[in-house]
Amino acid sequence: MGFTIYNVYAICAFAAIGGGLFGFDISSMSGVLGTAAYKNYFGQPAGYRQGGITASMPAGSLVGALSSSFIADRFSRKTAIQIAAVVWIIGCILQAASNGVALLCVGRVIAGICVGIASSIVPVYQAEIAPKEIRGRVVSLQQWAITWGILIGYFIQYGASFVGGGPKNPHQGTAAFRIPWGIQAVPALILLISMFFLPRSPRWLASKDRWEEALQTLAHLHGNGNVNEPKVLAEYQEIEEAIRFQREHAVSSFKALAEPRMAKRVLLGMSIQMWSQLCGMNIMMYYIVYIMQGAGIGNELLTSSIQYIINVALTLPAILWLDRFGRRPSMLIGSFLMMTLLFISGALQASYGHPNPDKSDKSISWVIHGHPAASKGVVACSYLFVAAFATTWGPTSWTYPSEIFPAKIRAKAVSLATASNWIWNCILAFAVPPLLYSINWKMYMIFATFNGLALIHMFLAAPETKGKTLEEMDEVFDSGVPAWRGVPKGSRLDQLQLEIEKGGGRVDAGAGFQMAPGNPGPGGIMGQPYGSTTSAHGPVTEQTVQPKY
Repeated sequence: MGFTIYNVYAICAFAAIGGGLFGFDISSMSGVLGTAAYKNYFGQPAGYRQGGITASMPAGSLVGALSSSFIADRFSRKTAIQIAAVVWIIGCILQAASNGVALLCVGRVIAGICVGIASSIVPVYQAEIAPKEIRGRVVSLQQWAITWGILIGYFIQYGASFVGGGPKNPHQGTAAFRIPWGIQAVPALILLISMFFLPRSPRWLASKDRWEEALQTLAHLHGNGNVNEPKVLAEYQEIEEAIRFQREHAVSSFKALAEPRMAKRVLLGMSIQMWSQLCGMNIMMYYIVYIMQGAGIGNELLTSSIQYIINVALTLPAILWLDRFGRRPSMLIGSFLMMTLLFISGALQASYGHPNPDKSDKSISWVIHGHPAASKGVVACSYLFVAAFATTWGPTSWTYPSEIFPAKIRAKAVSLATASNWIWNCILAFAVPPLLYSINWKMYMIFATFNGLALIHMFLAAPETKGKTLEEMDEVFDSGVPAWRGVPKGSRLDQLQLEIEKGGGRVDAGAGFQMAPGNPGPGGIMGQPYGSTTSAHGPVTEQTVQPKY
């Protein structure tokens, strides 16, 4: 098998490079919008033309997200991420070599397929690798990698913009955009190579009846290589029971997605990804240059870069606090703050702005001139908006959908949730340039309203999931308790681990779960005795802990 990395943080950090590719793409476009090389070479794109170029990437991502579950379920989460990396490299080569809008869009669509696969499967892989205590933290690395990708990509683009006489030079050469678009391939190459040294998901291995590998992987990940570690035994038993239950009920994964109790979760996951787009954050990332120009800021490229630094810096505390603070409060507080800041920003522009006197500028129709305090207020609201998103919805929007589904449908359900992200990303990327030009400050009011609707929706529909195992999500969502009343603290896994410690249980490859002689063993799913007991999943028997090699 060769050298394999089993440190959970290292595994999830390398896998998160897949999220970094999404960030690279965002900034590779926002960074070139203000350069003469890009404008001249691609025919001064604006409005629907620029929207089409930008939207080609999320259009590809939609295709990638919808296909990701088939690849991940058949070939493994690990292999799916490697396939995504290869696709990204091909897309980067085509973008860097583009000779017009058509080839640029083809390259962006292909790169987008990679981002769709990676953004769906990386959180699933991370969630299935991590212990429940730090699951939110390590899955949030996906969002942090996105912010790093945006920041690094933007500064590469910012540096390249000075090639050929600078961004304002009408004769600037094409190297200003070819260099950063080519360099984007480097992180994908690192991702491709590093994945060879990472383990496969133990839950995927178990789903393929590769029980011995699943046990050994769990032991290396959560038990320092000891297969008889109580925590490892407890988690192994939970996984086995969940898979046994799914097989006994023999419901196809597609049919299971449409079952009423599961459809509610699928819609919730899709809604969270939808609201993460309709909150307005990606507009701030894609078109921040336009926003700064409209606010009357002199060096909009440099001013925009500060926003990306804020995004990186303030995602880190969210990563550290998410497992302690919780997913639900993050979404509620984030929606309220973003709504408030967008209303303020829109009000400032409505009060102090006026139509752009430069009719030749097809990007900006509304500007603030002669009111430096108002201009600074718009910039401050933009920065605070990014800070609010980075500390709340940014990490949570990837973590929550990746953990709320059963193993059998997890990849498919998360791919649908991520597809929702890309549908709205594509719509917004295409529609915002003409929307910003046509209704200017009113656009802020629309997105502020979306945040208000997200606040209400999450209050009513999103229960807390921190501290629960992936196998306990059925109890969280099917208890009948309204989301706003909370769920009982603690985890079934902790109780099972204590009982195993008392009983001296162990797993022998090929022999299943064994208890010390004379000990009846740990309780069933909720600490009940095995035999004729019934759990949330149905009858629990001794077969529960017998692996099916």
